[in-house]
Amino acid sequence: MENQKVWFVTGASKGLGLTLVKQLLNQGHKVAATSRSIEELNAGVGAKPSENYLPLNVDLSVEESVEKAVEETIRQFGRIDIVVNNAGYGLTGSLEELSDKEARGNFEINVFGSLNVIRKIMPHLRSQRSGHVFNISSIGGFTGYFPGFGIYCATKFAVQGFTESLAAEAKPFGIHATIVSPGYFRTNFLSTSSLHVPENPIEAYKEVREVLDQHQNLIDGNQAGDPEKAAAAIIKVATEENPPLHLFLGQDAYDLAYAKMDAVKGDLENLKEMITSTGF
Repeated sequence: MENQKVWFVTGASKGLGLTLVKQLLNQGHKVAATSRSIEELNAGVGAKPSENYLPLNVDLSVEESVEKAVEETIRQFGRIDIVVNNAGYGLTGSLEELSDKEARGNFEINVFGSLNVIRKIMPHLRSQRSGHVFNISSIGGFTGYFPGFGIYCATKFAVQGFTESLAAEAKPFGIHATIVSPGYFRTNFLSTSSLHVPENPIEAYKEVREVLDQHQNLIDGNQAGDPEKAAAAIIKVATEENPPLHLFLGQDAYDLAYAKMDAVKGDLENLKEMITSTGF
């Protein structure tokens, strides 16, 4: 197939990553898929290693593990065309009640894991002067007004920021970068295996507890977004000659993005005179 590409997808054993990998394989693409558990990955994909499918046991927090995975992918497929930094997990809790360890753990995977992948893959993309990096953020990386999701939102804001810089840095080499900002999609993101809660909750934060209860007992399983359609959208964008830097997915993400932009515009205009009068 002329349009067949080599994809490198992290966090591929569940959620959007798993859905994406299965669609890619069904379409004849070559896929290197990473997970902490090869058994869980192969069970989810429903396939064994083949000429098109390379499952990789990777610890994204360890640079050597990431480097080995990249080298194995190139050894089997000869190149890497498209990277999807999808691995990550949710964390709830107020800023006060989440410990330093809990906060840093979320950044370790959601932020530094993706940076490790980018650092190890960019030399190959630069040498071939082509490639596309998709970094999976969240609508919570664009607007953070969600009680109890401050640290998670901070990790996803970081993804937005470094991806914008990556897009500017990689452009001279013919490499694209896209931030994917999904709203609520019907995956296992809100399950106990993916959504972590504070070890030492502070009961005074009643609104935070209520928001967590809503996510675990009302929203989970009833999300409006179809992960199959989200995966298809990413695959389609990967074929575009001039792909977008920002890819929002879901009606909720669309609405929340505009609400944030309108709020920022309101603050700018309401304080325009003061804002613009601060020069010498």
